[in-house]
Formats: sequence, structure tokens, C-alpha cells
Amino acid sequence: IAALAALTDRALVQALAERKVTAFAMELCPRITRAQSMDILSSQANLAGYKAVLDAAAVFGRGIPMMMTAAGTVAPARFLILGAGVAGLQAIATAKRLGGVVYAFDVRPAVKEQVESLGGKFVEVDPEALKDAETAGGYAREMSEDFKKKQQARIHETLKKTDIAICTALIPGKPAPVLITEEMVKDMRPGSVIVDLAVEAGGNCPLSEFDRVVVKHGVTLVGHGNVPSRIAVDASALFAKNLLNFITPLVDKETKALAFNWDDEILKGTCVTRDGQVVHPALAG
Repeated sequence: IAALAALTDRALVQALAERKVTAFAMELCPRITRAQSMDILSSQANLAGYKAVLDAAAVFGRGIPMMMTAAGTVAPARFLILGAGVAGLQAIATAKRLGGVVYAFDVRPAVKEQVESLGGKFVEVDPEALKDAETAGGYAREMSEDFKKKQQARIHETLKKTDIAICTALIPGKPAPVLITEEMVKDMRPGSVIVDLAVEAGGNCPLSEFDRVVVKHGVTLVGHGNVPSRIAVDASALFAKNLLNFITPLVDKETKALAFNWDDEILKGTCVTRDGQVVHPALAG
């Protein structure tokens, strides 16, 4: 029972099947109410979104909030959060608490209300095209080429006035979408910061480098890997609680032995290998 990156590491899944290991990939936990307390993606992404803003503030050469002093007024930093999932929403909330002016973009129109409830301003592209932007599981769907062009133009325009960009956009089982191109980085203000939380999946910006902080075209790109581990105590506690919540229903209260109900939606959604076979529908065949 672990985070297996099963959708991308097919070799590992095959090796587990060959060794007749019964393996559960916790990142595939279904998006249903009963499974919320077991959702490792949400618990870890929440911490990553928070830490991303703090990492950005640490390398940004200016203050974040507006400051009115006798010597003059310091303008607030402008944030652009790309992707308003769990990590993005926490990044919005954290940036607002620090006093930043926050804009957010997501292909799913349903999150507009959530962004605005946290004090962010939602950047819209094409409301008509966004009607089919969300999967049944609540994840972002890959969009058409025409939409991607409109999206890039809108992001480019917003980035010219942005001090700090936090990239959180991911598509399960696929490379991260490129949202910030090199041309866009060139047009950002000198001293701006990009934190790419999607760097492990290829990055939302192609200039990001895994596990490195680099400066390109006058912009600092932060590409820390495994960001939740940078808040290790809380990340470990939440991960452990997710696992406990997953395992507890599997134990028979009377016999204290494992008792799997293979018809259970959560087990079906997370089990990738069993009895020497790859059994998850997204991986089988």
C-alpha cells in the first residue's frame, strides 16, 4: 500500500504482478466522499501549495504586502496561480494571507467560485470551451489545440504584470501541460519568480529544472522535487492518517484479520495488481 505512480511507472506495476504482490496505489483513490480521508493527493498537495508560496517569498527580492510608510508606499506583490486544485487553492489562500494580490487560472469553470471565495480573481479564457473541461472524477481534462492557443495568450498577457507565478497544473497519467513558455518568461518583470510544482511531471514551464533553483532571463525558477517533504513532520502525519483510514475498514472487527471486500469501490479503484495479474482498468492491457 503506497504511492506507486502506477499510471506512469508501468514497469513497476508489471514487476509487482510478476511477483504476485497485491498492490494498492493510493494516488488512484476514487474521488468520493467516503474516500476523502484516505486521499493522499489532497493531503500532500495542500502542504505543497502552502510551501510553494513561502518558497517564492523567500527568493523574491521584494516584500509581499502593501506597506504605507513615511518614506513611501510599497506596492503589493502580484501572484498568478496556475491550476486551482487543492494545491492551487491553498496557494491562493496563503498568498492572500501574506498580503499579495492574487489571480488564478484553471480550465475547470466550477472552481471560479472557490477562487473568488478565497479572495482571488479568476482569469477566464473561453467560457464555452470550458463546459467539458472537467472529468467525472473532478480532474482537469486535456483541452483542444485551439483552446490552448487562447489560454496561452491570456496567460501571457497576465504574466507581464505578475511578480510570482505558482504552477500546479497536472493531468493524471500524462505529462504536465506547458502553460508558461520561454517567450512568456522573457516578458516577465526582472526579479519575478516561478515556482513549478509540476516539475516532477515535466513541468508547467519548460525552463524549470528538477530539484534546482535557477535564474533564466532574469526570472528565478524554483523546481523543488517532493515539496511536501519540505514540511516533513506534517506531511508524514497526514500521510500516515490517510493510510490508517484506508487500512482500518479492511480489518474484521471480530477476528482482527484482513477481510477484503473486492466489490468495494475504493478497493477496486486503488488495487493495481492481484493474483499475478494487473487488474486496474486504467492499466490492464
